[in-house]
Amino acid sequence: MDLFNSQRIEELEKLITKYQASYYNGEGEISDAEFDALWDELKELDPSNAILHKVGADSGNFEKAHHVMPMGSQEKASDPEQFLAWAQKHKYDEYLVEYKLDGASLELQYEDGYLVRAVTRGDGTIGDDITANAKKMQGVNAAIYKDGKLLPFTGGVRGEVIMTHQVHKQYFSDKANCRNAANGLMKRKDGKGSEYLTLIVYDALSTDGISYFSNEQEKIKWLMDTGFNVVRLVICRDAQRVIAYRAKVMEERAGLEYDIDGLVVKESVINFEDAARARPDRQIAFKFSLEEAVTVLREVEWSRSGATYTPVGIFDEVALNGTKVQRASLANPDTMRKLGVKIGSHVVVVKRGEIIPKIESVVEEKNIETKDVDFPFICETCGSKLVDEGSRLFCPNKECPKRVLHQLLKFQQVIDIRDLGETLITSLFNDGRLKSISDIYSLQVEDLMPYFLNEESMESEKRSLGAEKVYKSIQAHKSMSLPVFIAGFDIEGFGETLAEKLVHSGFNDLEKLLTATEDQIADVYGFAQIMAHTIVTGLAENADEMRSLVNNGIITIESGGNGKLAGKSFCFTGELITMNRNDAQQLVKANGGMIKTSVTKDLTYLVTNDTSSGSSKNVKAAQFGIPVITEEEFLKLVEN
Repeated sequence: MDLFNSQRIEELEKLITKYQASYYNGEGEISDAEFDALWDELKELDPSNAILHKVGADSGNFEKAHHVMPMGSQEKASDPEQFLAWAQKHKYDEYLVEYKLDGASLELQYEDGYLVRAVTRGDGTIGDDITANAKKMQGVNAAIYKDGKLLPFTGGVRGEVIMTHQVHKQYFSDKANCRNAANGLMKRKDGKGSEYLTLIVYDALSTDGISYFSNEQEKIKWLMDTGFNVVRLVICRDAQRVIAYRAKVMEERAGLEYDIDGLVVKESVINFEDAARARPDRQIAFKFSLEEAVTVLREVEWSRSGATYTPVGIFDEVALNGTKVQRASLANPDTMRKLGVKIGSHVVVVKRGEIIPKIESVVEEKNIETKDVDFPFICETCGSKLVDEGSRLFCPNKECPKRVLHQLLKFQQVIDIRDLGETLITSLFNDGRLKSISDIYSLQVEDLMPYFLNEESMESEKRSLGAEKVYKSIQAHKSMSLPVFIAGFDIEGFGETLAEKLVHSGFNDLEKLLTATEDQIADVYGFAQIMAHTIVTGLAENADEMRSLVNNGIITIESGGNGKLAGKSFCFTGELITMNRNDAQQLVKANGGMIKTSVTKDLTYLVTNDTSSGSSKNVKAAQFGIPVITEEEFLKLVEN
């Protein structure tokens, strides 16, 4: 194990231990999602780390007592993909699904039917004896009766101590949340406030050899029949139904009287051997995420960018990662059809690292009114019939004014002609002076002067410094790399990074790109057939103008294949000192190298001035064995 990984593991151990202690003692310092991220990172770096098999410890304010039944931690899944991966290894005839209560674990210990002890979770084996406090709680039975008769039950009953939303709002609104308030109250030495707490149970174990139930369903029924508050139990026939049920509960949980933070999924069979493990394998906590929510789709808008119409869902406002959202991408017509989305559908909205949320799935609901989404079929600008290719809905008219203006603006942005701004391009386009990319390079100072001087000023001053500056800026951007040139033509989904990949895979001059077939491009790693079709179609549409610009000497394509950085790829993270990131990226491209925006296995170098940082990019680079170099080391590569 390298030095960086060792240091990061040590740092994660300290953080997890610290936050576990605060969690189990009533004042959680970070959110569950933040804690889970630390836990997952440690699990990835050091799967056998002892911290991963420990439970947090309680305070030293009470006498200690051993548990009757194991109280270890559960495996967890934070999204459907992780749950399905677990379910593939655990195929049950049916899945028992219970609410995962967001409170504090407690074990009630009984002898001959009478409560003798109540023990907190502690380290999973020994916890605090808070019997006096527990006897004041709602749902804690001093003795176990069934049908009016005392049952001589000896063993343990496990549950979760919760505080209802109503109690929190009325008496403890100064606490951050119900869980923190419940943790704090149940461990008060003087016992004050325990009467405001409620115990909900979900497990039991007989230790005297008497069998009271033979499977998990019977266990819950037995607990209910003996007067306990029990967790809600639902039976799902397969893993997909578990996912659908989770989505339904996500929508309903705001109306529950207490907090839940996921579901517990298990088999019907009572597996004593698995339960005895520090981290049982045959059940899993299928958690909710701050990055997903369920809401109702109210309408679909069609966002226009260049030629393409993109569906955007508008729904009832939900909170994702602390922000309020009402809009999310539906990607394209095929995605909408596959999801089966309709107006009025209950949908799952996610935001997992993406800037823009997306609608991921539709929740199956009966007896709700829905209607089909209306698709546009005519271009709102030129009146052409739109083409629905499934993966894309677009206007096929290359002369469509909306498409032309978008392409002009895209070219200016990619080529980085900074003095030729959006306002000026739009004005020149509206006046009929700009109708194509070629027209940009035909602009003369006198063409530009009216946009900087009025008629009176033009008569008196005879020149415009602003017009001259724009003209010089255009002339200074007549030489560029092939990927930049191609990316400037605004072909759907075909930006500079993908163009670089094609160039580095052998399509290293304009003619090779323009004559490439769909199959040839699809054979390049990272390119699929649909993308290849879009690229070939887009290149064909613009081929005449591309050739004209290059063959007539208006544009010069730089040869970067033999540069100092040829064959090497770079990803930059963090702040640079001697230059900004854009200039550094341009320096790489000018020397024949490639830029990547994320750390992948084929990256050559990660460049950062904080090489010991625990950032996700640094961690990934360490995992893949990718060299992490400083800005100074990067510049030496360019200079040598």
